[in-house]
Amino acid sequence: MAVDAVRRPWRAAVGALLLSCAGLAHPQQPAVTPQLQLCMACHGPQGNSQIPTTPSLAGQPKLFIENQLVLIREGLRVVPEMKGLLDGVKDSEIVEMAAYFSAQKPVPAAGTVNQATYQRGQALASRALCGTCHLPDYSGRQQIPRLAGQHEAFLLHSMKQFRDHPGPGRDTIMAASLHGLKDDELADLAHFLSHVR
Repeated sequence: MAVDAVRRPWRAAVGALLLSCAGLAHPQQPAVTPQLQLCMACHGPQGNSQIPTTPSLAGQPKLFIENQLVLIREGLRVVPEMKGLLDGVKDSEIVEMAAYFSAQKPVPAAGTVNQATYQRGQALASRALCGTCHLPDYSGRQQIPRLAGQHEAFLLHSMKQFRDHPGPGRDTIMAASLHGLKDDELADLAHFLSHVR
């Protein structure tokens, strides 16, 4: 009994040491909070969407995510699917959510590349100077979103919304940039951007 009493604290100390060493070898990921789990129900594991009409959040610029979440929470940007989900969410929680998703590795959207469509979209993106704001690799920066690897259906829907329904919470620069583009041109752009690697 006395020997066991001596061994127990020693075993606990060795166990704690091993766990701390394991933490050094494999840095811990931030804890996935219930709020993050709620986000991932639609935006996918680690923010990589599995739903073609829902954007991926993984790898989006932190400031962009923060801004969008605040706009949605305050009712300045209307996203029916998110109505009420951010009610009562504090700024500090929004900062934590943005930090988590911006640090995740984006997984490229699936699908087959149509070379002719891709090349038309690439040429159009070049003429429209999309890479000026979204960066040449379309990874986004600061308050400007990542476009590379997003779902084609989501990109096409979003561009049509910018072109056809400018309004509160929508980027006026995007509305102006897409003004006059036809549906088939937007489809070419969406195909190209979804397959940028």
